[in-house]
Amino acid sequence: MTGHKPIDTIAAVATPPGRGGVAIVRVSGPAVATIAEGVLGKLPKPRYALLAEFFAGDGQPLDQGIALYFPAPRSFTGEDVLELQGHGGPVVMDLILARLVELGARLARPGEFSQRAFLNDKLDLAQAEAVADLIDSGSQAAARSALRSLQGAFSGRAQEVLAALIKLRSFVEAAIDFPEEEIDFLDDPVLTERCNNLKSLIEALLASTEQGCLLRNGMTLALVGRPNVGKSSLMNRLAQRDTAIVSATPGTTRDLLREQIQVDGLPLHIIDTAGLRHSEDEVEAQGVARAWAAMEEADRVLVVIDDDEHNDQAVDDVLAELPQGVPYSIVLNKADLSGREIGIVENNGHQEIALSAKTGDGMDLLVEHLKTCMGYQIPGDSTFIARRRHLDAIGRAHRHIHWAIAQLKDNKAGELMAEELRLAQQALNEITGEYSSDDLLGSIFSSFCVGK
Repeated sequence: MTGHKPIDTIAAVATPPGRGGVAIVRVSGPAVATIAEGVLGKLPKPRYALLAEFFAGDGQPLDQGIALYFPAPRSFTGEDVLELQGHGGPVVMDLILARLVELGARLARPGEFSQRAFLNDKLDLAQAEAVADLIDSGSQAAARSALRSLQGAFSGRAQEVLAALIKLRSFVEAAIDFPEEEIDFLDDPVLTERCNNLKSLIEALLASTEQGCLLRNGMTLALVGRPNVGKSSLMNRLAQRDTAIVSATPGTTRDLLREQIQVDGLPLHIIDTAGLRHSEDEVEAQGVARAWAAMEEADRVLVVIDDDEHNDQAVDDVLAELPQGVPYSIVLNKADLSGREIGIVENNGHQEIALSAKTGDGMDLLVEHLKTCMGYQIPGDSTFIARRRHLDAIGRAHRHIHWAIAQLKDNKAGELMAEELRLAQQALNEITGEYSSDDLLGSIFSSFCVGK
């Protein structure tokens, strides 16, 4: 782990801005006892709620509320922590915060309390990130999975792989120290068994992390097609409310409309775009340009076709305009008018989903199709939340383990195998923060809210 343990005292409002019944100011650091004496007149009994007045520098009360004192190391940050629960008015909170700064604290940066918990070994890095993910979770499934990560489920799985990796690495490096025995060692079936076990563990962790990353980030879905094919109706049906204006007049949608829903715990970010056509109308032309940009950021594009006017050339014309490499599915909408049977068929190497956004027939097939495309499974009791940086770290570790096994099988090169295992261990250590650059820590914690 890198980073220096702080010696100053920080303070911040830990509740959302605005007016409310109660607001909380949090203080952490070595000057907490002195600050408590200044603002409360005494240091509260540890872990007991104290009803007290909060005093200004001239002895006049600023507010009355509850004070809680958590002495180090039994606190969230591992330092002395004081929490002041006062009335939730912005002016009151500003006065209390100014008094704390007057007594020696400084204003905390975003995520600095969680960062101190990490630096003081109260949380590993994956657990600290889970704090923010729990706050930001957009569904019950995401919240439960973030809580599992906070409780150590993700870290435990990563540590299991690390333990097997370290054991294998030690086995390899011990043999390298005795060159005369290295050839026999490289043919040892025990080594092959350990390699295969490690490969299975890292692949299982990679699959679980992909699910956790999906659960956190969700899927971005762009609806594209010619004017009047029913994109806005499809969006409203997915969102289950009238988000977009539906009209028979071409060009009704001129800008990107965004809606976020969740399907079986999977966050779905839907983008309804302007109808794809050449237009002399400057505003509509800008909307079409934004539609192309939305395709670039999407995980998947739904190409919507009016099945009542369907022909293969109409499909080919739209597909020819899609950005290269963008995953897509074809939606044959208005099946209620065309008479086509609701369902999914293969046609010219791509899947076509026949449905009716107007009646809702076939929407369940579309939702299942999207989940299948993303490889998403309904979260279970072992699901944990994960981030793209976790996926990147485990992916690199997986590649190094693959190359290590290749060095063993193809080249019988113990030293090269040991180096690949070292690099795999370094990548896995980035998950929990045992190996992390200061720049990485700064980037992670700066995305947290102030007071957390």
